[in-house]
This record gives sequence, structure tokens and C-alpha cells, in this order.
Amino acid sequence: MIPKEFFITSGKAISPISELNAFDLALKKAGIGQCNLVPVSSILPPKCKNRRWRKIPAGSITHAVIARMDGSEGTTIGAGTAWAWESERKYGLVAEAHGYMDARALKETLRWKIKEMAKIRGIQIDKINYRMEVLRVPMDNYGCVISTLVYVP
Repeated sequence: MIPKEFFITSGKAISPISELNAFDLALKKAGIGQCNLVPVSSILPPKCKNRRWRKIPAGSITHAVIARMDGSEGTTIGAGTAWAWESERKYGLVAEAHGYMDARALKETLRWKIKEMAKIRGIQIDKINYRMEVLRVPMDNYGCVISTLVYVP
């Protein structure tokens, strides 16, 4: 199976009940709460097109590159995805990062990661694209942030 399309989405949420409930709501806010997500590694196939968000039928097995960070009250959490095409568009790379970090630290980490991926492969990449979520978790809550590259089934 070689995907022909993908989209990027993200979400953030809090819950007074649990991290799982915050994660569930973050998925819903990202528009992928009805999917059975299967994590995959980080290569974009040739000619795979970036499209707008698309509703995926409930229960679909859905392959995705997923960045997720959970946190408890008082923490700042971030998750992000970066993607770029090899300069001749033979294929693309996707990097994900997560942690107790703000948007600036998250973007810098993503940039380092995707540049290192290109270096390992001996390729040049074009413009780096980013999708990030950052959240300061309020008192008496759990939080979750996600950033996901979703392959359209």
C-alpha cells in the first residue's frame, strides 16, 4: 500500500478526569477521533499530495505519523510535526517532536530533527513546513496536545 494523499491536523484539550480523556478530546478536535490510528514512520511517498482535512469513515484503520504529549496541571506541553520534500520531489520526510516545551523550542527541535534526517540520507530538502500545538495545562486538569500527518485511507 502506497498512500496517494495526506493531510495535517492537530488538536489540544484538557480534562479534569484523565490524560486519556484529554487525548480523546484532542483527537476529536483534530477531526480524527473516529479513526483507529496506526503509527507509522516518517517517509512521504513520491507524488503523495497534501490535501485539506477530509472526514474519514468511523472505525477506519488509519495510518498516521503522530506527535503526542500529555501533561498535568501547571505544565507547558507541546507536540509538532514538520515535513519537507527532497529537492527533486522523489520523496518527503516527516519529523515529529513532543515534550515540555514552548512553540519556539518545539519548532527548533523539529527543524534539527528533519535536517538530521536529510543529512543521514544524503539529500537536500526544500522548504520545511510545520504544524504545532502548545498548551499550558490549567490547575486541576490533565492536558494533551497532538500533531498528526494522516494518510488518507
